[in-house]
Amino acid sequence: MDKKACFHCGNSVTAFNRIDYDEKMFCCNGCKTVYEIFNENDLTCYYDLESTPGATPEEINGKYDFLSNPDIVSKLLEFNEGDTAIVSLYIPHIHCSSCIWILENLHKLNPGVYRVLVNFPEKKATITFNTEAIDLKEIVLLLCRIGYEPYISLKNYEEKPNSIDRSLIYKIGVAFFCYGNVMMLSFPEYFNIDDIWMDQYKNFFRWLILFLSLPVFFYSASPYHKAAWTGIKTKNYTIDIPMSLGIIVMFIRSTVDIVFDLGPGFFDSMTMLVFFMLLGKLFQQRTYNFLSFERDYKSYFPIAITKLTKQGTEEPIQVYDVEQGDRLLIRNQELLPVDSILLSERAFIDYSFVTGEAIPVEKKSGDKLFAGGKQMGEAVEVEAINKVSQSYLTQLWSNEVFQKRVDLKYKTITDTVSHYFTPALLTIAVLAFTGWAFVDLNSAFNVVTAILIVACPCALALTAPFTLGNAIRILGRKKFFLKNVTVVEQMAKVDTLVFDKTGTITTNAQSTIQYEGVELDKEQQADIKNMVRASNHPLSRKLYAFLQAKVVIKPTQFEEIAGKGIVGEINGKDYKIGSATLVGAKVTERLNETAVYIAIDGQYVGKFIFENHYRPGLEELFKGLSQHHYKLIILSGDNEGEKAYLESVLPPGTALAFNQKPEEKLEYVKALQDKGGNVMMIGDGLNDAGALAQSNVGVSVSENVNVFTPASDAILDASVFDQLLGYLQFSKQSVKVIKISYVLALTYNVIGITVSIMNMMSPLLAAILMPISTFTIISFVTLLTNYYGKKIK
Repeated sequence: MDKKACFHCGNSVTAFNRIDYDEKMFCCNGCKTVYEIFNENDLTCYYDLESTPGATPEEINGKYDFLSNPDIVSKLLEFNEGDTAIVSLYIPHIHCSSCIWILENLHKLNPGVYRVLVNFPEKKATITFNTEAIDLKEIVLLLCRIGYEPYISLKNYEEKPNSIDRSLIYKIGVAFFCYGNVMMLSFPEYFNIDDIWMDQYKNFFRWLILFLSLPVFFYSASPYHKAAWTGIKTKNYTIDIPMSLGIIVMFIRSTVDIVFDLGPGFFDSMTMLVFFMLLGKLFQQRTYNFLSFERDYKSYFPIAITKLTKQGTEEPIQVYDVEQGDRLLIRNQELLPVDSILLSERAFIDYSFVTGEAIPVEKKSGDKLFAGGKQMGEAVEVEAINKVSQSYLTQLWSNEVFQKRVDLKYKTITDTVSHYFTPALLTIAVLAFTGWAFVDLNSAFNVVTAILIVACPCALALTAPFTLGNAIRILGRKKFFLKNVTVVEQMAKVDTLVFDKTGTITTNAQSTIQYEGVELDKEQQADIKNMVRASNHPLSRKLYAFLQAKVVIKPTQFEEIAGKGIVGEINGKDYKIGSATLVGAKVTERLNETAVYIAIDGQYVGKFIFENHYRPGLEELFKGLSQHHYKLIILSGDNEGEKAYLESVLPPGTALAFNQKPEEKLEYVKALQDKGGNVMMIGDGLNDAGALAQSNVGVSVSENVNVFTPASDAILDASVFDQLLGYLQFSKQSVKVIKISYVLALTYNVIGITVSIMNMMSPLLAAILMPISTFTIISFVTLLTNYYGKKIK
């Protein structure tokens, strides 16, 4: 580290601003104070991760006094329940691993902060804190004191900060201006104009070109120099190193040529190279924003909510059709998609989806309920106070609380290739320079410059992100919504498919229901309907629609036991509705039917028999999956009443397991993984949450039901269930596209490097070919993924 650099922020330390403390130098009292804070709280590891990672704290002087206003704070908070609140702050200074580390250890500086999750690409920190111990203003001031001042704009707070870095636009503008003028001033050199007037001003033009190139080298190309230096310090040999080295070599070589009057240099090539590389970065960001916008804009979660009309009827609607003032029915285990006011007498809301804390909060009529809460117990009525926030649901789905139990983080091919590509390229460049230096030093500089430019691995860096990003967009259009690009690659590796039965391979839209047992009077039928009204289970929803009673009475007691059924009290009678085991009845199911058993006041009275209707195309789907050598398994919480029927329609070798409790489904999936299986679990998100989380890829099937499963990796619209094989094949084809494009990119690099080693390629030509190769590869992967996407059946 430079001995004249501030230990905290890296700024220059002079005799006028030098402050010595703890055998270290600081440029100001602010940096010294931040170091003292970290040192007192045993957080000096901050400096071990990155050298001089901090920023000089700015003077605040009442800048954030507006955060003392409760009305303003309420607009900024995403969640505020009891003593727990959540806020997301945009922090521009986040730039390295030290930033992530110190922010996620903010609780050590103030115990009122529970947890901080940093979104590095968006430079956003989501902070969960105790409102009784610390308020939002204190959090912001704490961040400012340690050099991480957030950007807060009340006017545009609902909008995402512009993800296109404006400084990138300025750098491109400077590079374009200088590049255009350098090219114009270089025309006489290009055409070898032999003129007395030109000879007189030749040196002036050359020095002017050098002067115009300085902003490009020191300002426009600075991101590549910084990234390369960081990579060298951390021994992470990124693709920025050869980019930066090529620019530096061209600048030094051209400066030497002009200073010693050896020639015009290559400033035209250098400015062109920087301009095209920055243009490529802008193109990449714009494309990513387009893909991200398209994913956010569409109805990302094909789930529904029950709306209570003015006529008193219940109508299922898409969550994005919810308007302010709508009355909604929220059933047991159902998610609140919007902030709302409780109309029912009481509710028990589980905010674990938001805070990670699984203790239900009791709310009373008139209380505000926050989106993301889950109702526990009987059905309640609420009134929406705003519309559904698409971005909020997306954020909830990606919450760290619901990440996989096993580390399935995708290791991109780009990381692997860059790790080996950069050292190999530098070795070749050094050997080529050494060899040509014995022949001609001028040619040696030309060769090494051309090698570093023509081998610029932009195409290698962009191939995987663009392919997988485009694949996600295509699948989203076809009603298969993926959490992130990692899922595409994981799907390509899947070899075992585990299906839930009820609500997954069977459809809720059609069913034939018959009652068998002691005749039920109208009051008992009404009681049963009101008991199952609060349940989201597919059979409960079918039974609720089947029973004709219209009087709505809330149960005195209600409890839904996962995998078993419902127990509760209504009109002074005890009811048990669910499996035969729950009510103490004998199982008597016949072929192709499922039953819900009823017990009143401890006495078994009868059962409702459901003749299941399987999804259209199920037999063809399983046959196709079997032909493509996928291992197929059916896991069901029901009994074996339909075993014979399933064996008759499913391919030979399909494993069937019945009477599976939710925890047994999870263990079943884990056992498959322990044997080396790469498992995709397809369920309805009700009793399958654990198995979905455990699987390599968890897919939640949605059929007009508001059951949101953050632990799942994908949401499949039930209407396209029979296209599952096509989606799996498309994921494999997407990975195939990545591999083909890598071969093309590496082939281009090998040819380009070979020609450059032979001194048959000028740096100017190399600078022109670099962006052309990048554009070609991006176009290739986009067109090919679109082609495969159209073939999905």
